[in-house]
Amino acid sequence: MRFPIIIPCIAGIVILIDQITKLVVTKFMELHESIPVIPDLFNLCLVHNDGAAWGMLSGQRFLLILLPLIVCLFLWFSRKDIMKGTTLEKVFIGLFLGGMFGNLIDRVFLGYVVDFLDFYWENNHFPAFNIADSAICISVFVYILNCIINSKKDKNIRQCEK
Repeated sequence: MRFPIIIPCIAGIVILIDQITKLVVTKFMELHESIPVIPDLFNLCLVHNDGAAWGMLSGQRFLLILLPLIVCLFLWFSRKDIMKGTTLEKVFIGLFLGGMFGNLIDRVFLGYVVDFLDFYWENNHFPAFNIADSAICISVFVYILNCIINSKKDKNIRQCEK
């Protein structure tokens, strides 16, 4: 059984889009500069995040580099199960890996992650994020949703078999 090509393709696309957008933003914006895109909802705002989501583990660069590598090892050792998964599940993994590596590239080469998507409502700002963060969140959310839907289907099938 060969490793499904869809996973590295999706991951590569996410990494490419993530790194290009970060490069463009850092080239044309100053740190902490904010450019309104949709008034009262969305700005481009360049920030450097030396932590994980919402600034958690701030300053823990070694740990934040080590964790994605551990996840990769886990996925490598789980590859037989991954190959049995549906195409949608493989897309989730590709999105997740692309996001993880997009941010890992920043951490290794810059020491921080470049964030620039800033959504807010009135004075309430959601923490700034990037394309890699979006890919990770979407993949995890849809994966969990898929698991819930499939567990309900399995439960209904078991009830029908009784």
